[in-house]
Amino acid sequence: MKKIDIFSHLMPARYKEALYKKTGRSFQMLEIPTLSDLEKRFRMMDKYGDYRQVITPIGPVPEAVAGPKESPELCRIANDETAAVVAGYPDRFVGGVAILPMNNIDEAMKEADRAVKDLKLRGIIIHTPINGQPMDMPQFMPLWEKMAEYDLPIWMHPRREQTPDYANEHTSKYWIWCLWGWPYETTLAMTRLVFSGIFDKHPNIKFITHHTGAMVPFFRGRIEFVYKLAGSFGKQFEFQMSQPIVEYFRKFYNDTAIHGSSSGLMCAHDFFGVERLLFGADVPYDIEGGDWSLRETIRSIEQMGISEADKENIFYKNAQKLLRLPA
Repeated sequence: MKKIDIFSHLMPARYKEALYKKTGRSFQMLEIPTLSDLEKRFRMMDKYGDYRQVITPIGPVPEAVAGPKESPELCRIANDETAAVVAGYPDRFVGGVAILPMNNIDEAMKEADRAVKDLKLRGIIIHTPINGQPMDMPQFMPLWEKMAEYDLPIWMHPRREQTPDYANEHTSKYWIWCLWGWPYETTLAMTRLVFSGIFDKHPNIKFITHHTGAMVPFFRGRIEFVYKLAGSFGKQFEFQMSQPIVEYFRKFYNDTAIHGSSSGLMCAHDFFGVERLLFGADVPYDIEGGDWSLRETIRSIEQMGISEADKENIFYKNAQKLLRLPA
């Protein structure tokens, strides 16, 4: 079956060099061979038949390593390189996603226009929180609205430092910051966007969450319970919803990157519906340079208790529709 991987990280070589030059250091997370070495990446991809990727650039995000005057240039390099790789290998990559200098919102707006109009990239990727701020801050809203006008998606990637989980400790132990911190950050961002009112203002806006909607599908009942409870205590929120709250959470699109759990995918399928799930494997971040994540994500989708037509939608048809790709 054809497959389009919509959450596949790649670090273009020239952008990697620019990051290292700018920061004066190297990053262990960027030294995975299949992240930058295209020949090694292609050998891995060849194992999976009719399989292509959407390039989603990976951090460290420009706003974390450069000031507002310097981050725009880093983004231009990254986006130019992403577009060049897509154009150079159309049989491998169906599209790419832009990164933006989110510590300079005026330049971010300009770069979004350039990425879509000139480079033909298929959306933008945002790391949340953004400089420690939530996605519903007023200064970010024009950017989300711009992407709604383009009818292209906003990829959401969680970001959390190794800050302590308890006040009497100095760091997050046992990789809790990654294991549970990232899904929490995604869930937090989703909730803030729901209460921002953006889905009523822009019904066609498209956000893609990482890790299959994080905590949301499993906690559907708790979402309804907590907000009914809050209402019973007289709690009023700024945004008055025109639909039940759960219906707003269902408006997110979601990848399948929970690393091999068919039951987890079935939970998301039940909550979001098949049209909101898209194959994404989070390549190449695993102990086999992406091979493990690909293999296990494909297996987990194939073992879902759904029709072959639904599996086709997840593996490639939803991506074709969402990104407006040729059939």
